Amino acid sequence: MPGVIAAGGPATAMAGAAILEAGGNAVDAAVAAAFASFIAEIGVVHLGGSGIAHLYNPHTGKSVVYDFFSNTPGLNGPRPQTLDFSKVTVDFGATTQDFYLGRAAVAVPGNLFGLCQMAADHGRLPLAKLLEPALQMAQEGTAIEPFQASTCALLAPLYTHTAEMRRIFAPHGRVIQPGEHLFIPDLAATLAALADEGAALMQHGRLAQAIVHDQQKNGGLLTADDLARYDVYSVDPIRLPYRAYEILLPPPSSSGGVLIAFTLKLLAAFDMQHFPHGSTRHLQLLYEVMTATSRARPYWDQWSEELPVDQAIDRFLRETFVSQYQAEIQAALHGLRHTPFTPEPEAPNHTSHLSVIDGEGLAVSLTTTAGESAGYVVPATGFIPNNMMGEEDLHPHGFHTRPAGRRLPTMMAPTIVLKNGMTRLVVGSGGSIRIRSAILQVLSNLLDYGMTLSDAVNTARVHVESGALQCEHGCDPHAVDELEAIGYPVNRWPTRSIYFGGAHSVSRPEDGRLVAAGDNRRGGAVARIP
Repeated sequence: MPGVIAAGGPATAMAGAAILEAGGNAVDAAVAAAFASFIAEIGVVHLGGSGIAHLYNPHTGKSVVYDFFSNTPGLNGPRPQTLDFSKVTVDFGATTQDFYLGRAAVAVPGNLFGLCQMAADHGRLPLAKLLEPALQMAQEGTAIEPFQASTCALLAPLYTHTAEMRRIFAPHGRVIQPGEHLFIPDLAATLAALADEGAALMQHGRLAQAIVHDQQKNGGLLTADDLARYDVYSVDPIRLPYRAYEILLPPPSSSGGVLIAFTLKLLAAFDMQHFPHGSTRHLQLLYEVMTATSRARPYWDQWSEELPVDQAIDRFLRETFVSQYQAEIQAALHGLRHTPFTPEPEAPNHTSHLSVIDGEGLAVSLTTTAGESAGYVVPATGFIPNNMMGEEDLHPHGFHTRPAGRRLPTMMAPTIVLKNGMTRLVVGSGGSIRIRSAILQVLSNLLDYGMTLSDAVNTARVHVESGALQCEHGCDPHAVDELEAIGYPVNRWPTRSIYFGGAHSVSRPEDGRLVAAGDNRRGGAVARIP
């Protein structure tokens, strides 16, 4: 089938394209590409992580969000006397950050459940066919891409934490280098079993048994009930009018979708013709809408805990609430004085995104993460678990305090844009809290400023953090200087950076062409089937 895919690496994109060429639809392509990414993009995602997918079918007008993010573990299981939960420190150059690894860092993994469910519900090809590209890479190994190798090097304390991890990521006594052969022992056998058994392998089959046995033996919290009772949520999106378009965003567990909707409602109050792209006025407006959303976020965090999800969304996006922040932005723009900055907690940073549209207009936006990995491999499986329970920012009230069985929140926000019911843009991003600002700017670049998709994705971006507007290399230096001169705090980045996200996107303009753009900050690649 004709189609396009944009993803976090060439092998991932090629896997999706191969499935389109074999007659699969966009869902088939996305599922196959995601499984391939767990090998080809192993610096940022693994099979043992979780994710959110967003589908839209223009022929039915129906959209569905598949939420297969991680649950808190520990259902019907005794708490070990000693937890396998150890801290490592990663040096990012300008700063360091602590991560926690081990069996007690593992949240219930959703990737396998969610991808199998999507394929069963909406795919055309059997799961075994969709797993062929990943299975071939697992059997033969694959050359690691530069971006993935650099990420492994950056996270060397995690990827060399145990002997099993060192055999994969440091087979020559040093962290794997670009172009070197990556091989994960036992993963091919696990994928072959998955092709035969489907999600049952993870629910109560051999993989589930191996994971739970390892957890029980080594101070973990994950139980057989956690896997047996895990549910993939199929939910309706948040639907938001914006200019001449309709934006479809994921609801919770995605906090990111709700917060992007809030920012878009703020931005919709302004005529962008008065804010030339990249100008001082434009940078000022971006600063103000981003900081306004950060100031509003504590209300969302509170209401989402206290109210049913639909009521919380309604209250947060209600015009009477949003208008207060619009008024503050107007006052700041007229007074040339920035409004207060409210810091926000980080989220898992190592994420990957892919976007697909097929020739029939079916669209899939899919984001996955494994945190940074739990630093070990489940014996005889090739399965590398996540470390979501070891992410400090996901547990503001302390580690292991959230009740078992509850979904963790995420900033992931796979997004779809419609015009007159037709798919116009499929976008999402990796990048922790920068997911929101990356998606916002791609949307505005395309919908407000009429950029080409490639320019919309790869134009220099900004983000507000640490009280300053972080300005990526490529921002107009004169505009940045003028913004600083009127009192706005800025931080100039000398290079392009993965910090600003990875918004691999596809679109279908009104002329019917299929267009794809990989984000060059994160090794983005595209593939097309005519």
